[in-house]
Amino acid sequence: MANRIDTTFARLREQNRKAFVAYVAGGDPDFDRSLEILHTLADAGSDIIELGIPFSDPMADGIVNQLAADRALKAGMNAHRIIDLIKAFRETHETPLVLFTYLNPVYAYGFEAFHNDAATAGADGILLLDLPPSEALVNEDFAHGEALHHIHLIAPTTPEGRRKTLAQSSQGFIYALSRTGVTGGHSAPSESIGAQVTEIRKFTDTPICVGFGITTPEQAAEVAAHGDGVIVGSAIVRTVQENADAPDVAQKLKDFVIPLIEATHSV
Repeated sequence: MANRIDTTFARLREQNRKAFVAYVAGGDPDFDRSLEILHTLADAGSDIIELGIPFSDPMADGIVNQLAADRALKAGMNAHRIIDLIKAFRETHETPLVLFTYLNPVYAYGFEAFHNDAATAGADGILLLDLPPSEALVNEDFAHGEALHHIHLIAPTTPEGRRKTLAQSSQGFIYALSRTGVTGGHSAPSESIGAQVTEIRKFTDTPICVGFGITTPEQAAEVAAHGDGVIVGSAIVRTVQENADAPDVAQKLKDFVIPLIEATHSV
């Protein structure tokens, strides 16, 4: 069976449209409302959803995503419950899911077992923030993780040789960071996005999605003009945070993301 990420980008290419990729923390603010939020993002038109696995030490994340992970952990979420969340989502929706996580929860679960269980549940890819692909190649413990597409991060500061290696070994799509730093730490995407995407395209035909600092429809359209997709994370998580206790949190999130999705798809 073809990977949902690949079929989604093939469809978008045929439609001459860019992808909207939404990030949320799995289990934030709790399991049931997190599932409702996933449904809302998919129904609103998100092409791919990145689902964060809550972790106690999210060192690459800013305060917004750190607090989301903390809320999810306090609500009882862990890697096993994320598998349950994926299964529940797959009962009604086919939107591709990419797991966004640190190595610790996956390694504690069992690297191969997690990949297999997540794929069986309905996940399509994984982005391991603190596992360098070069380390994965030389460590036997990480040799059996083929069940999911492995998404690579490429930063503006990534040296050309490493950028080439990451691009040529990429699967699904490349997550191109518009800036360095932690998530949610920027007021706007970088003005050098076009040049960054051009440099990556020298080495691969894999779709390139750009994230970090995108909060408005105008910014989404600007970024979509350069890449194959737009990734919005902290702004979505912040909307969940601000409405975590509201019974209509999903509707408020829908009102926020639809203009972003429409701006991305209109480029």
